[in-house]
Amino acid sequence: MADTRYAYTGGRPAVAGQPTLVFVHGAGHDHSVWNMPARHFAHHGFNVLAPDLPGHGRSGGTPLTSIEALADWLMDWLASSVDGPVILVGHSMGSLIALRAAATYPDRVARLVLVGSVVPMPVAAPLLDATLDARDKAHAMINQWSYTPAHHLGASAQPGMVLTSVNRRLMERCAPGVLHTDMAACNAYTAGEADAGGITAPTRLICGARDQMTPPKAARALQTALAKVPSGAHIIILPDAGHAMMAEAPDAFLDALRGFIVTA
Repeated sequence: MADTRYAYTGGRPAVAGQPTLVFVHGAGHDHSVWNMPARHFAHHGFNVLAPDLPGHGRSGGTPLTSIEALADWLMDWLASSVDGPVILVGHSMGSLIALRAAATYPDRVARLVLVGSVVPMPVAAPLLDATLDARDKAHAMINQWSYTPAHHLGASAQPGMVLTSVNRRLMERCAPGVLHTDMAACNAYTAGEADAGGITAPTRLICGARDQMTPPKAARALQTALAKVPSGAHIIILPDAGHAMMAEAPDAFLDALRGFIVTA
């Protein structure tokens, strides 16, 4: 189990010659947050990999304690799995991993998409403390800050699903300590601005207009830091979506992603 590495492929095996799209999940999550876009791209000309990070979902091992270590793990794994550069898409903590990977391994990242991303990405002390010894409280806080008010009242772009309940169950599936390790890694990552300054791959930022965790206003600083990106890093803001934009606004998110990726 310790060496098990799982990645969702969108339901299709890799096809030689197709570009590879890699989705990186956030703190306390797993590959399942990417199911819809992963399936779409896997059926429209892309090879897809949505890995469970170490100690998450179906992957074994111990959760890694730093963004730097997670980026190295990801790129080491891809080196043995994929020929040629990849398109990296990361959400929240996953966006920091993707950012670091693109900065450290520039020849191996063709394009970069940062979803719900800011640098630095500090974690409020009450939340960080709660992830350590009050998981139910931490899950409630994350849900409160991740979803717009309508979704707390049961609205859903996915009929029959209460998104906040789905997210709570996803976090509850994590082993004790995983969420705290993830949040602490985000909080400790201080090299984000410097890493962003060295990225030259075409980059897009996707933000939720009502994101309370990584608000669009804060993402502007990251956009500025991506100074070497050709033609600049463009921001797409999804109206009426919060931090959990892939679930809250799946169609708008897919449009924003596809509009950038299909030109790769």
